[in-house]
Formats: sequence, structure tokens, C-alpha cells
Amino acid sequence: MTAEAVTPYRSQVQAGRDGFVQLVRAEWTKFRTVRGWVIGMLVLVALTVLIGLAGPLGSSISCVGPAGTVCHRQAAPAGPSGIPVSDQFSFLHRPLTGNGSITVRVTSLTGVHPDLQNAPDDQGTTLVSGTVPWSKAGIIVKDGTGQGSTYAAMMVTAGNGVRMQYDFTHDTGGIPGTVSASSPRWLRLSRSGNAITGYDSTDGVHWTEVGTATLTGLPATVQAGLFAASPGYTVTQNGFGGSSSQGTSAQATGTFDNVGLQGGWGTAGWTNTLVGGVDGDPSLPPAVFQRTSSGFTVSGSGDIAPEVVGAGSLRKTIGDALVGAFAGLIAAVVVAAMFITAEYRRGMIRVTLAASPRRGRVLAAKAVVVAAVTFVAGLISAAIAVPLVEHVEQHKGFFVYPTPVGTQVRVIFGTAALLAVASVFALAVGTIVRRSAGAVAAVIVLIVLPYILGVASVLPLGPALWMLRLTPAAAFAIQQSQVRYPQVATDYLPGGGFFPLAPWAGFAVLCGYAAVGLGLALVLVRRRDA
Repeated sequence: MTAEAVTPYRSQVQAGRDGFVQLVRAEWTKFRTVRGWVIGMLVLVALTVLIGLAGPLGSSISCVGPAGTVCHRQAAPAGPSGIPVSDQFSFLHRPLTGNGSITVRVTSLTGVHPDLQNAPDDQGTTLVSGTVPWSKAGIIVKDGTGQGSTYAAMMVTAGNGVRMQYDFTHDTGGIPGTVSASSPRWLRLSRSGNAITGYDSTDGVHWTEVGTATLTGLPATVQAGLFAASPGYTVTQNGFGGSSSQGTSAQATGTFDNVGLQGGWGTAGWTNTLVGGVDGDPSLPPAVFQRTSSGFTVSGSGDIAPEVVGAGSLRKTIGDALVGAFAGLIAAVVVAAMFITAEYRRGMIRVTLAASPRRGRVLAAKAVVVAAVTFVAGLISAAIAVPLVEHVEQHKGFFVYPTPVGTQVRVIFGTAALLAVASVFALAVGTIVRRSAGAVAAVIVLIVLPYILGVASVLPLGPALWMLRLTPAAAFAIQQSQVRYPQVATDYLPGGGFFPLAPWAGFAVLCGYAAVGLGLALVLVRRRDA
């Protein structure tokens, strides 16, 4: 008997694929076919936009200017780089044409301010001696006397030693310590074209170069001379309910002698100008200059520095437009938690795991879907809220602080990423606890509650800052749009948009929580019965 070869049977139906991409597609199909989850994403968009609009729509500026005219927007002068600046000081100057230098010795820096600690309700009648750390007096080369014009200055300060500053944002330290008659400071500025070089000395013989500033577009004739300025004096009180500040104007007085001029100074005399055109607070003495037997004294208020927008300011930032993101985050957390807990509640998780036995891959696919959907919803909401809220704020008369394009992109995309990672964290917690209410409550306690407590100044400043460092709420630092300037004395508080961590460092904290949560969820989903 001859054996016949048997051909094995081969099905004509192509084998189905069980890859990760197909699994993601299946989870996306689940998501988009559940009406409640889709509505939840629409709620995210609506809350983010509408809460952002609530502030400017419910606010207005009502004031009357000189001769009964309506006040204009609260705009600040713009510096050479385009950012708003504070440029108000007493300036004793004369023209310098071409190259030259000015040298001076500073023998004292004193100041006065209204007494806030002992007479808070009687600010206008009691003056006390004292300076703030950034009270300053020195020499300056400036493109005219207009606010915001380019400049370079060498100065002594009350609490930060000798500094060279230029064009508002640049600050370099020189000789440390305070100035006095027994410990004077010699300062020099030397111009060569557009380059201004600053020097300091303790004896007028041995000089040290502090730095060189290149001032683009500096005209042939500039105004140069002596100046004095003082930022406001502030008293801050901390309590369990947060911190409160009370401030008033202050005045600084610098004493100068051994004034030496070299180069193209000409024969013009000295002129005293109040740059900014305001003579400080009426409760302060007039900002004047006086000749002494060996030099001058110059008194002035105000500051020469970048302007920083604080909480409650009439000037707004891009962060004000995204204040509704925390409410949108709650919607994202609810949807993300239910994306897994609903399957546990209905028993559908058994079907899902039977179709794809590799449980870790199922969890990863769900995380990809919920992160992608939330990111898109967050990006849409942020991209709508920012220009819309800014338009309403400008229409209402508020000044909107200009933000560089790179910072705008980081804030908008970062807000979307914040919501996406928070949703992944909620998915992980939902996998761990298997209950929607418990998962949502846990994530809200870890993210939303610390954010509200920190930003609303419910807690003292110290605990609030640590909470915004250690909890997932640190991720809201991604929305910070303003720069901290060490030469600007102000309260850099979360309520004003300043967080204790850098933007991406704060976002990394949330990513860490999400990674740990996913890791624990993966271990449990593999060990526990469905």
C-alpha cells in the first residue's frame, strides 16, 4: 500500500493582529462610544474657558483722570527689550557727547519712609529713617530722560553692595557691604561708542572692572550724571490665614563728592529731572538735589527695574487667562478614573483581559488613550482661553503684560500636558482602588486641594510653598509666565503666579507621581483577580 502525502489544512482567513496599536484603537473606540466620557472632555474645555472669562467679565476699571477725562489702560513704560519697566528716579545730569567718563565717590546712602509699624493709620504724619535693601544711588548714562530708554548705571545699594545694572534686566555685583563716611565707594562709568564699562574702588586708586554693557542704538549725545531712587517700603505680617502686606513710598538720599568728568561734557550746567514726572508720595520730603562744599546730595523715590505683576494688580498675565485649568483638571480626573473603574464595576474588565491577556499592555493602552484625549481637550481649551480672555481684559481697560512667544507656547502646551499627566495619574489611582469616588477624591486631595490652599494664601507662606513643592500641584508651575528678578523687591507669591519650583521642575513632580502610580497599578493588576 502506497502512502499518500497529506497536505496540511491552511485557512484562507488571515490571522488577526493583537498588537499594541490595535489595542489602543480598541480602547479609543470604547472611549468615544461612551457619551458621558465625551461630554466630560467638553466640560473640561467649557470650564477652563468660562472660569477664565469670569474674572475679567466681572471686573472693571472705574476712574477719572485730569480734567474729568476717563483713565486709560494701566500701561507701564516699555524698556529696550519691550518688557514693562519701572523707570522713576531723581536724575542730576548734563549732556555727554561722544566718549567720556564720570567718576564719583559715594559717602553715604540714607532714607526715610512713613512709619507703618507704629502708626499704620497715620502714614502721612510720621516719618522714620531707614532704607530698603534696593534703595540705590550712583551714576548713570542714559539715552535722554524718557522712561524706558536704554541706560547703564553704577550704584551703591542699602543691602546688596555695589551693583552695575543696565537696560533694567541686567544686574552684576561689585564690592559688597554698605557705604559710609568711613567706608566710601568710588564709582566710574566710561563710555566708548555704544559700550559702557563700570568700575568700582574702595580708595579711588585701585579700580576693578565690574562689567561692560553694549547699549544698542545709543545716540552721540546722552544724558549722564548722578541719581537716587528707592522702591517702596513694605511690612509683611504672616499668620495661619496666610500673609498680608502693607506698603508705602520711600525715599533715598545719596551723598556724592569728588565728581570727575572726562571727555565730551561741554560747558552745559547740571539739570535736575524727576524721570517719570512724579515727585513720590506727598508724605515724603520733596525729591531735590543740593550742592555741598565738596559735591552734591540727591534725593529720590521710585525704581529703575523690570516691573513685576503681583496678585491683585490691574495688570494681567497669561496665567490669569488659565485660572480655570484647575476646574478643567477635575473634569479630566473624573473621566480618567471612570475609564477604568467603570469596567471593574460592570465586570467588563474580564472581557477586556480575556481578549488581551497581557494586562500591562491593556493598562498602557488605556493610559495612552486617556492622555491623548485629555491633551487635545486641554490644548483646545488653553488655545481658546488665552486670546479670548486677553481680548476681554484689554477691552475692559486692563493692561495685559506682554509674554514672549516661547513662553506662551510653553504655558499653553504645558497646561495641556499637565491635564494629560493628571488624567494618567487618575487612571492609575482608579486601577489601584477600583472605585470611582475613591479615585477621584484621592486625586483631588493630592492635586486640586494643595493648589487651592497654596494659591489662595489659606496657609502660612512656608507650608504653602512646601506643599507646592512636594505634591502633584507643583505641576501648575508650568503656567508661570513672569521672571523672578533678584534686583526687584516684591512678594513672589503663588497667588501672583510665582511658584517655588521652575516650570518644568514642577511638571516633573507630577510626572513622578504618575509614574509611581502606574507602576503600582501595574503590579496590582497583574496580581489581583479581575
